[in-house]
Amino acid sequence: MSLDISHYPLLAQANTPDELRQLPQEALSQVADELREFLLKSVGMSSGHFASGLGTVELTVALHYVYNTPFDRLVWDVGHQAYPHKILTGRREQMPTIRQKNGLHPFPWRGESEYDTFSVGHSGTSVSAALAMAVAAEKEGAGRKVVAVIGDGAMTGGMVFEAMNHAGDLHNDMLVVLNDNEMSISENVGALNNHLAQLMSGRFYTTIREGGKKVLQGMPVIKEMAKRTEEHLKGMVVPGTLFEELGFNYIGPIDGHDVNAMVETLRNMRNLKGPQILHIMTKKGKGYEPAERDPIGWHAVPKFDPSKFAKPATKPGNPTFSQVFGKWLCDIAATDDKVLGITPAMREGSGMVEFSQRFPQQYFDAAIAEQHAVTLGAGFACEGFKPVVAIYSTFLQRGYDQLIHDVALQKLPVLFAIDRGGIVGADGPTHQGAFDLSFMRCIPNMVIMTPSDENECRQMLYTGYCYQDGPTAVRYPRGSATGVTPDETMTALEIGKGRVVRQGKKVAILNFGTTLSSALTAAEQLDATVADMRFVKPLDTELVRQLAQDHDVLVTLEENAIMGGAGTGVLEWLARNQLMRPTLQLGLPDEFIKHGAADEILAELRLDAAGITQQIREFIAD
Repeated sequence: MSLDISHYPLLAQANTPDELRQLPQEALSQVADELREFLLKSVGMSSGHFASGLGTVELTVALHYVYNTPFDRLVWDVGHQAYPHKILTGRREQMPTIRQKNGLHPFPWRGESEYDTFSVGHSGTSVSAALAMAVAAEKEGAGRKVVAVIGDGAMTGGMVFEAMNHAGDLHNDMLVVLNDNEMSISENVGALNNHLAQLMSGRFYTTIREGGKKVLQGMPVIKEMAKRTEEHLKGMVVPGTLFEELGFNYIGPIDGHDVNAMVETLRNMRNLKGPQILHIMTKKGKGYEPAERDPIGWHAVPKFDPSKFAKPATKPGNPTFSQVFGKWLCDIAATDDKVLGITPAMREGSGMVEFSQRFPQQYFDAAIAEQHAVTLGAGFACEGFKPVVAIYSTFLQRGYDQLIHDVALQKLPVLFAIDRGGIVGADGPTHQGAFDLSFMRCIPNMVIMTPSDENECRQMLYTGYCYQDGPTAVRYPRGSATGVTPDETMTALEIGKGRVVRQGKKVAILNFGTTLSSALTAAEQLDATVADMRFVKPLDTELVRQLAQDHDVLVTLEENAIMGGAGTGVLEWLARNQLMRPTLQLGLPDEFIKHGAADEILAELRLDAAGITQQIREFIAD
């Protein structure tokens, strides 16, 4: 299925940036309008990230119009906002396949297009990558330009400021576009500011400024006075002091939806020397009223009809594990004001909206700063509080040193509620929670739990809350849970103890997590024993011993990388205790798992019930 491009006459002439640059500048406003409409309809057909892209339409048009991409490097941060970029860089006809199996990648991806200069998925990487490209461009000496586009949310990450500080010191030519969509465009971001930005980025202003600096170099007292005067005068017009202190020349803010103003300013800035920052103001969901009103709710959408101005009603179904966690957190906070909930800017995704509203004094959003979020929890634990860090599996990767050094080393009782463990589906390899069991299992003092259903999740969260001898982690997947109604009563589990849920013969399946239902289905076909191990660490070694002694074949099952995962822990113990049995490890292979619907990916990896059954039969036959 594709859209009729004849309805978009100018966009049809701009299938690539080279074609876009052949159009007259006065046509760009219409190009932007057609691009926005095309984006609306294509995402409606395919599902995908939505509000962010609507806000970057004019910016994308202006950047590709002014810069000679792909020779000039354009680096997007995160990539939610890069759908217009994909449309303008030869992938227009493929847009209905985005985020689907074998379709377009959900984010910029180097293997997909030469215009995607850096593969992304998590925030805060663009300035570092762009700085490296700027240094390489200077070494190359071919006149290549480099631009990084970063949102105001990503600017809260410490890595961005590390990179900007370094860029200010190296002083290579590069441009950082700060796409500020936190506030609506106010009166001061209009014609006057656009005019000032063009003046301040123009040849006359920059010549005077650079020339003045050279003249004053030998006169340090006057130079310092002039510098302070310039900063004072500039500070009256633009809020750029912080960026100037980091060594960047600051221009803006300007209206990010005025494509012609951006083109003129970018033309001026393209040839400026040293690190530059252009501050633009945009509105998420621009041009589609429901998304403008609720950009968070419209951040990513299922298939929908844009003409109805409403997202399709979701079918009633099982609550998600995120919701199970959110309810548990509210329940426990109502009984203990020492409980503190921490999130690195993922309140909605982690199920913490109600908690943040009911217990605002116990809720902490650390912004997009995972390292800080983890150590914040450590500090709270030092003072006798009970911190709960709600974090996605792949975001915890970014706080790994803090998990080891600041939490586990000090045996601090921080509870990690790890969402998006295992296959997440359409967001692809940057978001698949494939490694957390492996990278946590090797850390001393950690307790790691893998719930098989909603009730197990609730009881394990309570177990972590009660455990005070070190850090605990409860790891659960994205999406709808299994349909088990959680018991309102909370009971702490015995640490390191699993359970046998089906007794069979010859084959024993040692299951870790929500693959339990598939394991039970396979066991019915094979008459196998199934153990819900519950704890990855400490491992229930007595249960492993019993299963090894009573069965001919062992199978470990987890939605995590096989290498270093829970199954590896079982094998290590068996080898150490000279109880080796033929053992099949089932889990994620040694590769980055591509995007697609979760059930499609699990079937392809043979980790659904049918695939598990088949793999065990093949193993026994060998």
